[in-house]
Amino acid sequence: MGSLEAQAQDTKPLTGDAKQPPSSPETSKATTRPFSILLQPLQWLQMLSHKLNPSFVAGVVLVYGLSQGFSGSLFRVVTDYYWKDVQKVQPSEVQLFIGLYYIPWVMKPMWGLLTDVFPVRGYHRRPYFVVAGVVGTGAALVVALGGRLGVAAAVVCLVGVTAGVAIADVTIDACVARNSIEVRELAPDMQSLCGFCSSVGALVGFSTSGFFVHHLGPQGALGVLAIPPAALIVLGFVIYEPKTNNNIDKKQAGEKLGGAMKGMYRTIQFPQVWKPSLYMYLSLALSISTHEGQFYWYTDPKAGPAFSQEFVGMIYAIGAMASIVGVLIYHKTLKDLPFRNLIFFAQLLYGLTGMLDLIFISRWNLILGIPDSFFVIVEECVSRIVSRIRWMPMIVLSTRLCPLGIEGTFFALLMCIDSFGSLSSKWGGGVVLHLFHVTRNDFKNLWLVVLIRNILRIATLGLIFLIPNANPSEVLVPADLLGKTISTGVDDDDNLQLVPSNEKDEV
Repeated sequence: MGSLEAQAQDTKPLTGDAKQPPSSPETSKATTRPFSILLQPLQWLQMLSHKLNPSFVAGVVLVYGLSQGFSGSLFRVVTDYYWKDVQKVQPSEVQLFIGLYYIPWVMKPMWGLLTDVFPVRGYHRRPYFVVAGVVGTGAALVVALGGRLGVAAAVVCLVGVTAGVAIADVTIDACVARNSIEVRELAPDMQSLCGFCSSVGALVGFSTSGFFVHHLGPQGALGVLAIPPAALIVLGFVIYEPKTNNNIDKKQAGEKLGGAMKGMYRTIQFPQVWKPSLYMYLSLALSISTHEGQFYWYTDPKAGPAFSQEFVGMIYAIGAMASIVGVLIYHKTLKDLPFRNLIFFAQLLYGLTGMLDLIFISRWNLILGIPDSFFVIVEECVSRIVSRIRWMPMIVLSTRLCPLGIEGTFFALLMCIDSFGSLSSKWGGGVVLHLFHVTRNDFKNLWLVVLIRNILRIATLGLIFLIPNANPSEVLVPADLLGKTISTGVDDDDNLQLVPSNEKDEV
């Protein structure tokens, strides 16, 4: 696709006085450059739609932007206030409950197997978008309209909301993983699109979260979470997917399932696969989460700065904008760097920037004359940019480890490992908060918990040798493995065809 600047140079004006002297090159460049910059995102989306498929791009926008971005950010703020103000539980207990939210994400390989080997009426992807929407919508409405629920019932409903997001995520991720294999040069672009949509959705969700909590209350605001999964139901009926004619019986389904399991087992045995997978788990698990302890401290009127509901939402919204900056930095300057070098320096920055939390909790910012509101916004922006730059190459690396034929299942397995790392981080943080007696009203040891977290982040650098010293465009999984996996019985025709047919003849 040619740039608009090149087209403009080849096109003569259709109107105007012929005797009028031509504008200088400097004036022409100054006029066209702003428009060219503004049109670059549209040109980029047009390029992706042309080389992949418009329905794929639309699905990424809906799942990552609305379901994960908007719903995930709103869920984060609203549930924090729900546990604190409605259920009135301790921060260490909330950390354990939040860990349960990751169970549907840990089950992603199961969702991946379902989408890969069990079509519904000839469709592999569309029915699972519908299932995700029904589960998420029902769970959100029950917790919002069900009155004063018990803690156990509330946890089940909130896990149901995350289950809807997880099922939709694994379905679209299968499409992303397949396209990353078939159109290898666009793998970083696809992850940039996912990250950008997620960040924009998060920006909207965080910006409106304080408003919803303030005017609807924490429990009423949970009803808004029914909107994104309802949109997934619509997506399931409109997204393009060619219907397969294979009507498989139970025996064939079992053979396909066994073939997919064997392919996963064979793939995970390769050092090129299990080493980076182990690093991704440990880098998440060792960075214990202190979020709930910090949230309770943020909103405490005595020990903390007593931030309002609207300001908490604004903090996260600005952080979402910073996350978009992180995506742009990665896409423009870092996406072609070797995995090991990029992840090493990103992890180092991740540990160092965590010290900003320590400065804030110790109130050293006030000694330096920096107001709480300004410091927390700067800290949020820096941490979100670094977190996004750290996360993007690991996701790209995950897509490069997936063998063709079971790409949905295996990418789900890798994301399951990451989700288990996040679960370990939440539960580990909850245990540490409990051991150091950080409660709803006692925060004197919170600084020590944050310090331990930062030390563990930096210690993770000792495991960087597990990451391959390869570029994103290099083949990481042996070619013979790809061929063997394809022959295990997971047919190409059973998978969603998302790229133009003239580019898929050799697959």
